Amino acid sequence: MRIDVQIASFDPGELLNQLHADHRGTGAVVGFVGYVRDFNDGDPVSGMWLEHYPGMTEKALADIVEQAQARWLLHEVHVLHRVGQLEPGEPIVFVGVASAHRQAAFEANTFIMDYLKTRAPFWKRESTPQGERWVDAKHSDEQALSRWQSPGESS
Repeated sequence: MRIDVQIASFDPGELLNQLHADHRGTGAVVGFVGYVRDFNDGDPVSGMWLEHYPGMTEKALADIVEQAQARWLLHEVHVLHRVGQLEPGEPIVFVGVASAHRQAAFEANTFIMDYLKTRAPFWKRESTPQGERWVDAKHSDEQALSRWQSPGESS
């Protein structure tokens, strides 16, 4: 497992290639890259500031990955999340999953992103023409998370 929280940008293709190179016996590598959008909630967005709590954030991300590893047989997982000032079009997050089989890699990747979007301690502030505003998790993110939970289970 590799967890990185950093200010610097990254090359998604390079990260995917490295994940495969490090695990040649892998049958599937699935990657997700999230980017800063230039709009949100109907408003133009000119930038985003991401904050985190050092130590706590990395621990939360590691816990999410451990939950995925308990559900699926995975060779490796790499989660990289940026913090600091970001501009539209820049990558924010990378989740790469290597597994023997594609279904496990796809499902684990989606699971990790669903939990990351709702449970990882990041705080986003967007710059819009109306000023700056904090961004909360969307109801649709919570709904996506619910597919992974058993009845009566909360996270």
